[in-house]
Amino acid sequence: MQYEDRVDALVAPKGSLEMLSQDEISRLSEESGPLHDLFHRCALAILNCGSDSDDPQAATEEFKDFEIRIVQQERGVKLQLKNAPGSAFVDGKMISSVREMLFSVLRDIIFTQHEILARGLEDASSDKLTNVVFELLRNANVFRRIQNPDMVVCWGGHSIARHEYDYTKRVGHELGLRELNICTGCGPGAMKGPMKGAAIAHAKQRIKNGVYLGLTEPGIIAAESPNPIVNQLVIMPDIEKRLEAFVRVGHGIVVFPGGAGTAEEILYILGILLHPKNAGVPFPLVFTGPKESAEYFEQIHAFIGEVLGSEAQNKYRIIIEDEVEVARAMKQGMEEVRQYRKAHQDAFYYNWKLHIPEEFQYPFEPTHEKVRELNLHFNQETHLLAADLRRAFSSIVAGNVKAQGVAYIKEFGPFEIHGDKALLAKLDALLQAFVRQQRMKLPGSAYVPCYKVITD
Repeated sequence: MQYEDRVDALVAPKGSLEMLSQDEISRLSEESGPLHDLFHRCALAILNCGSDSDDPQAATEEFKDFEIRIVQQERGVKLQLKNAPGSAFVDGKMISSVREMLFSVLRDIIFTQHEILARGLEDASSDKLTNVVFELLRNANVFRRIQNPDMVVCWGGHSIARHEYDYTKRVGHELGLRELNICTGCGPGAMKGPMKGAAIAHAKQRIKNGVYLGLTEPGIIAAESPNPIVNQLVIMPDIEKRLEAFVRVGHGIVVFPGGAGTAEEILYILGILLHPKNAGVPFPLVFTGPKESAEYFEQIHAFIGEVLGSEAQNKYRIIIEDEVEVARAMKQGMEEVRQYRKAHQDAFYYNWKLHIPEEFQYPFEPTHEKVRELNLHFNQETHLLAADLRRAFSSIVAGNVKAQGVAYIKEFGPFEIHGDKALLAKLDALLQAFVRQQRMKLPGSAYVPCYKVITD
């Protein structure tokens, strides 16, 4: 069946924000203002959820005639759409999941701008930043659906092979059969597969309130549009708060194959778990993939050992081609988390006890100057090295798929990564492996590196 390429519609909210102040409407409607531009970009990403491109500019170019406007009515607000992507509609009616996520975008952008960023967070303490993440999640009603330690965060790439994607579904299915819920970055690939598998398993177990939580950010949403299985979407202001939300709301993490973004996530969680204050905090962490991906995890494991040491390697398990064992490990880990939280009077819905150093919290916007200044040397505490390695990978992600990063690369050329010669040689080898394995871009699209590793 052929659907219309463009649709005009007046859409009412479903399951989210219904009322706005005149000031909020004015700021969102100011077409030359940053808030309207942000809302426009995020809304288009939601509506273009059927896209198979990870080019942040592609949707903007394809739908350059797309318009969105807020209409205030006596009974609440509606959104007036013009030339919206037809894939978001069936017979002229917007798909329910798309409509929910569209108004989630409106809710999160308004709350972030008015209630959070207006306070000024430039010199905020670590505790204050943690409370900001809490407030963003609470405003999105995330906590009401977390009654026990049962939230498995699944990380992995949007650009993965078909056999890897099928494996993520099998793992998600086994997790769902054990009544565990799923949280991902909400995009395609390894973010979609576990949700899809868990949704089928939840149906088998007659679980009607399964949670498929998607956490994203404005910089990444255009390249990784939310997949339609997400039934709870939250847009965090930046990657640092997004990553903190993952580890605060999740009770364990499963890592599938991926590229620079997955390496960033791995370094983030390992850097936190390596901090002395987190020595006794249980946090199940499993790296897994099909047998064809064994080499990938051997490379990751070797890199972690050479750069962060054996203590970091002891923070996770690697399980290859065994989705049942992965699910069992997570289920057992959830019980350990439950016992620890009970013993320490910590909440099930938010991991307050986990200490996150400020180095992992303050926003890092990659610029050529900031990337050159990263401290990539061995003569520092391990968790601090992990923090700057995380920033290096974050810079590559920005240069690959984030609009601002892509613009910097286009204007000034590749980011230059400097540091210890031996360390950078290991980093370069890992990145080259990602390129060979087509983990930097979706298959079929040529990859032009957005970085240079300066080893001499």
